[in-house]
Amino acid sequence: MHKIAHNLTQVLNRIQAAAEGCGRKAQDITLLAVSKTHSGEAVAEAAAAGQRAFGENYLQEALEKITALQALNLQWHFLGPIQSNKTRAVAEHFSWVHSLARLSIAQRLNAARPAALGPLNVCIQVNADGEASKSGVPLQDVAALAEQLQGLAQLKLRGLMAIPNPANPAPAFNAIAQVQAQIREAQAD
Repeated sequence: MHKIAHNLTQVLNRIQAAAEGCGRKAQDITLLAVSKTHSGEAVAEAAAAGQRAFGENYLQEALEKITALQALNLQWHFLGPIQSNKTRAVAEHFSWVHSLARLSIAQRLNAARPAALGPLNVCIQVNADGEASKSGVPLQDVAALAEQLQGLAQLKLRGLMAIPNPANPAPAFNAIAQVQAQIREAQAD
């Protein structure tokens, strides 16, 4: 068995065990393989082993892989900050954006998204700890941005993304969960 296939099997087994341990179904969990800096050949090997979703944050590198591996019908996720001059390429080639942090970028993605592709799945990037060194929307502004996204038909808000302080992530995750609940409640009205 090739190394990538072996490692993928191990990770999927750990996901299965964790899912069973908390009463979830493993098939409801999507493993996102971050493929940035890895070759197209490595991505193709992972795809041959069953991996379908890949994350990239270097646009030019990603576009080369997306083009070269187009026949594999993979799902591509954009992870990094999006510059306004790159919104068209992101909107046209990716299924997901995990780093939406500004309404102006959302509007550009919405305008550039080809209707034939369906809505672009987006996650609002949250700066849950308020760290100046991190990108993202401050917690107090997340609900307002989520509300503004409702008017953009070519975007579908799928959740919130944050990278909290690893030394003490619980407070950030709890705050994010509260904001997520507020957003869900507002969207249900």
